[in-house]
Amino acid sequence: MKDRIYIKDLKGNVGKEVVIAGWVDVRRDQGKMVFFDMRDVTGKVQAIAVPNRKEVMEIAGKMRPEWVLKITGIVNKRPEKNIKAGVVNGNVELEVTNIEVLSQATELPFALDAELNFDTYLDYLPLTLRTERARDIFTMQATILDAYRKSLQTQNFSEFEAPAIVGGDAEGGAAAFKVDYYYDQTAYLATSPQFYKQIMVGPFERAFTVAKIFRAEKSATTRHLSEATCLDFEMGFIENELEPMKVLENAIRDTVKIVGELHGDMFARFNTTVPEVPTEIPIFTLAEAQALIAKEFKRTIEDSNDMSPEDERQICEYAKKNLKSDFVFITRFPTKKRAFYTYEEPSETPYSRGFDLLFRGLEINSGAQRIHNYEDLVRRIIERGMNPEKFSYYLQTFKYGMPPHGGSSTGLERFTARMLELPNVKEATAFPRDMNRIDIRLSE
Repeated sequence: MKDRIYIKDLKGNVGKEVVIAGWVDVRRDQGKMVFFDMRDVTGKVQAIAVPNRKEVMEIAGKMRPEWVLKITGIVNKRPEKNIKAGVVNGNVELEVTNIEVLSQATELPFALDAELNFDTYLDYLPLTLRTERARDIFTMQATILDAYRKSLQTQNFSEFEAPAIVGGDAEGGAAAFKVDYYYDQTAYLATSPQFYKQIMVGPFERAFTVAKIFRAEKSATTRHLSEATCLDFEMGFIENELEPMKVLENAIRDTVKIVGELHGDMFARFNTTVPEVPTEIPIFTLAEAQALIAKEFKRTIEDSNDMSPEDERQICEYAKKNLKSDFVFITRFPTKKRAFYTYEEPSETPYSRGFDLLFRGLEINSGAQRIHNYEDLVRRIIERGMNPEKFSYYLQTFKYGMPPHGGSSTGLERFTARMLELPNVKEATAFPRDMNRIDIRLSE
C-alpha cells in the first residue's frame, strides 16, 4: 500500500499513481463521468471517476459533500483548455483507480458556500468551521499568535503560563465568574493575568503570557466576548509608558509583516489589504484625539474621559487617510478611569501613564506604566474602596523590591478580526462564549 501524500504535492507526481485522503468538497456529474473536488489541509484537487472502473463509479454515484475518502489515482496533466491559472493544482487532476470510504456524511443542512445568518453559522460550527473562510481566519490567527510570540522572544521576553483560576479579581471591579473551590472556598476565573505578569518581572524583568481571560459582563455587542485570549507582556526598568509602547509597536510591525508575507491571498479573498504600519505609529493624547475628531467630523464629544466606539472609528479613519497608518495610540487618560495599578506622575495629575492601541477603528490593546511603590499601591487600593488584605499575595512582590515597570494586553480575537476587517469579533473566535451562547444558544 502506497503512503498517503498531501494534495499540494500532486503536481510533483504527474504520471504516477498516488494515494490521497480528505473530504469531498463538491461533486459534479457530467455525462457518464463523476467529477468531484477533494480537500485536505493543504488544498484541493479535481478527481475524476470514469465509467470503465465499475467499483469506483458505484461509490462515486452515491457519495455526497463531506464524505471522508482515501483515494488511489493517477495524476494527469489537465487539457490545455481546462487549466486554471493561479489555482493550486489548476493544471493537474486525479484519475481515480480506487476509493475507500472512511466515513459517510449525512445530507448537509445547507451548502457550505451559502450565505448564512450569523447565529446559524455559530449553531453549526462543527460544520461551518470547514469553510474556506473559517479556515483562512484561524490559519491567519495561528500565524498572528506565532509571529507575536517570536517578536517578544526576540525582544528578550520570557514566556510563562498564567493561571486561569484565581483568588480574586485583578481588575478590581470587573465582573468575574465565580468557581466553587475546595474547602467551601470561592475562586474566580481570571479576568486578566495582570498580577502574575507583574510578579514575573521579579524573576525575568521581561515576561509575557498567552492567557485565557473571562469576563462576566452582560454585553451583547460585536466587540465583547465572555472568554477571550490575551497576549500580555510586562517589562521592568522603564522610564515611562513610551517604552512598553515601543515594544508593542515592534511586535505589531513584526506580526503584520509576517502575516502579509504568508497570507496575501487571504487578504484578497476578504477584500481587504495588509495593514499599514508606519515607521512610528501616531500618538495622540485623549484630549488631542477628541479635539481633532470634533473639528474634522464636526461633532460634539459626549465623554471627555474616554474614547467612544465612534471616536475610535473616526480617529482611525483620520490616521489612515492623513498619516498612512491603520494603528493609533491614545494616551493620557484620566487616572480615575484606568485600573487601580496604573501609574500617575504627580506632575501629570489627573492624567495617567496609560495607553490604548486602536486598529482599524477598534481598541485591541490597553497598557500602562504601573505603580511600583508598595505604599503608593496600597494607598490607591484604599482610595478605590477595596481592601488591601485581599491583595496580600500580589502585594508581596512590591514589598520585596520592584523596579518601575509597565506592559500591555492585546486581544487576539480583536486583532484577528480587524486584520481581516470582520464585522464581529465572534467570527474570529473558533468557539465563542458570550451571554447567549456556550456552543448552543442559551436563550431564544
